[in-house]
Amino acid sequence: MLYTVYAIRSIERNYIYVGMTSNLLERLHRHNSGYERTTKPYAPFLLLYEEKCADRLTARHREKYLKSGVGKEFLKSLEK
Repeated sequence: MLYTVYAIRSIERNYIYVGMTSNLLERLHRHNSGYERTTKPYAPFLLLYEEKCADRLTARHREKYLKSGVGKEFLKSLEK
């Protein structure tokens, strides 16, 4: 199964969320509709970054990297 590591940026607040999913469109809908407790206060979102991974383990490693300090700096550089 293919997994997607993604980063979304809040339109109204200074907030970036990083996650992984096997169905990106459904996951974005859940974030923007307020179904996810973690991101509900920051909705609505725009997709900032997405990366396809061959398996869950690879996706988890990439997700952890993007949540690290260096990874967050990379994501912030994409906003400009």
